[in-house]
Amino acid sequence: MFLHKIRVINLLICPSPDPKPGEGLFFFAMSSHFNFKILKILYALPAIALLQCSSADTKNNGTTPTTPTERLTDEQLIDLVEKQTFRYFWDFAEPNSGLARERYHPDGVYPDNDASTVTTGGSGFGLLSIIAADSRGYITRTQFMERMTKIAGFLERADRFHGAWPHWMEGTTGHVKPFGTKDNGGDLVETAFLCEGIICVREYLKNGSADERALAARFDALWKGVEWDWYRNGQDVLYWHWSPNYNWEMNFPLEGYNECLITYVMASASETHGITSAPYHKGWARNGGIVSPNTKYGYPLLLKHNYAEEFGGPLFWAHYSYLGLDPHQLTDQYANYWDVNYNQVMIDYQYCVNNPRQYAGYGPDYWGLTASYTRNPDGSVGYTAHQPSNDTGVISPTAAVSSIVYTPQQSIAVMRNLYENHKLRSWGPAGFYDAHSQQYNWSVPWYLAIDQGPMVVMIENYRSGLLWNLFMNAPEVQQGLVKLGFHSGKYNF
Repeated sequence: MFLHKIRVINLLICPSPDPKPGEGLFFFAMSSHFNFKILKILYALPAIALLQCSSADTKNNGTTPTTPTERLTDEQLIDLVEKQTFRYFWDFAEPNSGLARERYHPDGVYPDNDASTVTTGGSGFGLLSIIAADSRGYITRTQFMERMTKIAGFLERADRFHGAWPHWMEGTTGHVKPFGTKDNGGDLVETAFLCEGIICVREYLKNGSADERALAARFDALWKGVEWDWYRNGQDVLYWHWSPNYNWEMNFPLEGYNECLITYVMASASETHGITSAPYHKGWARNGGIVSPNTKYGYPLLLKHNYAEEFGGPLFWAHYSYLGLDPHQLTDQYANYWDVNYNQVMIDYQYCVNNPRQYAGYGPDYWGLTASYTRNPDGSVGYTAHQPSNDTGVISPTAAVSSIVYTPQQSIAVMRNLYENHKLRSWGPAGFYDAHSQQYNWSVPWYLAIDQGPMVVMIENYRSGLLWNLFMNAPEVQQGLVKLGFHSGKYNF
């Protein structure tokens, strides 16, 4: 699911209404994770093709379609986006497990027969989204309990590797679905995203009815089973992967700065398999080398974004770790994390407003660069880590919408523009589609769990702070943060 890994998949399909046998070709495809060690090479190449055929909604005789729609208040618009996007994790979840599919394509066209593929990290985002939906009354408490009970049972039976779940699982069986040849074991980063949600479920239910308390205990046991210390591999750093067949051959130490901060927080918070502070300071923070002196558009980056030290990385770096981890008044010896995230978002915003490549539409109500589906030069659909240093003229709605906690006015402007002026192309059964381009009169009518989840969660955090409050008030989370040297003026530690 994430931006540090890449795999090769065979795609034998074409998104036409009636593909003919043999019509598809084999192509390389970028997954939701990229390996930044090779991104520098990839960025010098044309976008890698995911599908030879163009999206079904890419041509309109040079015009951008609009759909007349009622004028909603900001609150009505925000509620609509949260509720509709939540459907990804409810109506379109993998039915056997109740967890989040890696992707949902309303047109029914899936690569590699992965309509039943469950994403571990995206499912963590889904747990947070379902909590938000229950709190909003989008579902009933009975429905909430039924779904969470199903999820707990699936996770209890699913494959685990020293306590860590794999990147992908088969939703029908719970068995690992290899993300790549050597990526067929535990994925610690995906597991951290899942546990971020698991802890919030526990906190949400722990003071409820007898049935709710019992379910909270099951989720608590799941998170306590992760052997975070094993993934040190005997060194002062955490490693992303371990495989029962290939051991540590993937060899991805988690060094900052990117989206992986939450992994160290969870590992430090564990009362059963916790780490000391040494891997955080020596590994993640690179013995202080994580600090950046760079400034862009007057905004200090504060931390060195891996392979993106001028502008900062894709915006999901300001989202994934912070769905539960509240950056308000959160500091350690390296940075103030509200400033880290706010500044990154504002640099992205200002870049799009300045629009140095003169892409159509870019401006105060059309911005946001992050990892998502993309349009390749030949018009086919690919995947890339959009950011100022890799700008292809495609915005990802999740980038601006999930930044609403940092830039509410600017984020709502994008939501309103897309919904009111580009609804035909941008809006579907699970909210905003994954990618949109006015430059090419193009959109891809597909969804990814890792892009839909942050929108629901960050909208809810903007409205009520619910997920932040659940996570940050968990006793072991506070203890883990203190162990790493963090302080929070908001939560008084």
